[in-house]
Amino acid sequence: MKRRAFFKAGLSLGAISLLEPLKGANLLSSSFEGVTSGPIVLSTWIHGLEANRAAWEVLSKGGKAIDAVENGVRITEADLANRSVGIGGRPDRDGHVTLDACIMDEKSRCGAVAFMEGIAHPISVARAVMETTQHVMLVGEGAEKFASENGFKKAKMPLPEVKKDWEKWKKENKDVFKKPIINHENHDTIGLIAMDANGDLSGACTTSGWAYKMHGRVGDSPIIGAGLFVDNEIGAATSTGIGEAIIRVAGSSMVVELMRHGYSPTDACKEVVNRIIKKHSDLTNLQCGFIAIDKKGNFGGYSVYAGFNYALKTSTEDKMVDAGFDRNW
Repeated sequence: MKRRAFFKAGLSLGAISLLEPLKGANLLSSSFEGVTSGPIVLSTWIHGLEANRAAWEVLSKGGKAIDAVENGVRITEADLANRSVGIGGRPDRDGHVTLDACIMDEKSRCGAVAFMEGIAHPISVARAVMETTQHVMLVGEGAEKFASENGFKKAKMPLPEVKKDWEKWKKENKDVFKKPIINHENHDTIGLIAMDANGDLSGACTTSGWAYKMHGRVGDSPIIGAGLFVDNEIGAATSTGIGEAIIRVAGSSMVVELMRHGYSPTDACKEVVNRIIKKHSDLTNLQCGFIAIDKKGNFGGYSVYAGFNYALKTSTEDKMVDAGFDRNW
């Protein structure tokens, strides 16, 4: 084969090989849980219903997705009955309620806080980090100082009844660190993603983290690309469950990247769940779940185990949806 013909053939084969994965992905994208033609809000777990309604107050008036997602998760952060997010959250093994949150808008701007104590609305502090600093994440005392200097409302944590539960746990477990079950009995985050009337996407994620975790532990929730990811050209995704497993596969960013290559939101979530399963030899109580919206308004979710559901809000629907799953408990 002449040199010119050889290179020409090689370029042609290279082009075909680049296109084939996209073609294959499109063939796999047969699972669609739903689609909407207008604004939409998705959020994790049943406490997402109230959060979605608060987000919808913004979207129904033509507001921006970034304002909607912040407004939504603030409801859950202020819920004194919620034991995994905000003021009502459970402490770590040393008795400290440490808060994590992140937010991301349609321009790929993002902000986060982690290992922060005593602030009522970490999601709003995360947004301030995004909008008023050159940084993406502030942690610990630095995040608390930033929040205080910028006038964010403080709150005393843990709540008395939560502290009482912790004292009982401490007495019974001493130095033993037990892995919790993350399912419908233990809602460990709220992740909320939305698309507004302009077709712009944003997301927010906030948590008090794994109950009775080691002091200093931070999970996936405040990590852009793990607990949350938004690409306004493609879609948005957020996660819930054991954060360590989600971090290992860059979960939410991978869901969005798969949608870029033709996967439906449901199939993208399923593929990342399968990657988590493949990378762990012990799946005991290892629950992880994802929800996603693509730019066309398709949405879906998937989890390792049964029991994960998510809240959906559109102009015609306000309900819980049971996500697909790989296996029963």
